[in-house]
Amino acid sequence: MQKIILASQSAIRQQLLQNAGVSFIAENARIDESLLKTSLLAEGAPPRDLVDQLAEAKAAKLARKNSDAVVIGCDQILEFEGNVLSKPDSMEDARAQLTMLRGKSHKLMSAAVIYHEAQPIWRHIGVVRLFMAEFSDSYLDAYLSRNWPDIAQAVGAYMLESEGIRLFSRIEGSYFDVLGLPLTEVLNFLALRGFIER
Repeated sequence: MQKIILASQSAIRQQLLQNAGVSFIAENARIDESLLKTSLLAEGAPPRDLVDQLAEAKAAKLARKNSDAVVIGCDQILEFEGNVLSKPDSMEDARAQLTMLRGKSHKLMSAAVIYHEAQPIWRHIGVVRLFMAEFSDSYLDAYLSRNWPDIAQAVGAYMLESEGIRLFSRIEGSYFDVLGLPLTEVLNFLALRGFIER
């Protein structure tokens, strides 16, 4: 049986793979995401390159210690009007992000990079366009009080798998990409290479 490592502590990514019947180990890659993101942005890296490099860094870190394993690195970023948003640091930060996004569209980019034998063998970036509704200030306040601090772990301060779905009027793209793992593409590649059974 091929050893598969998910280079992520994200509960939702783990749940997606578990629900798909994939046997894997989840490990934290322990990279300095903030430093890497700051460095790449300072170099003028476009959002697609940024999310790809963050996913690859996580996979590469664990692949060096587990060269016999298939290592899946993932990352996700939110791009709004040419800027990259990060996870909110406080409820006030979450309120500011959601107020800024309200009534407008933004993109979520979800990257996965797979390493085997300490080399990158596959990569994919899924892009979803989300249209946020014109929700009221009173609803926003109630939403934040009900969902903080859980949404502190979510870029854009929303989780579509819970109440965050009510913030949107339309979504174009894969639901799995919104959750941070291009699951269909990852599973197809793993099956194609014989790493999982189909």
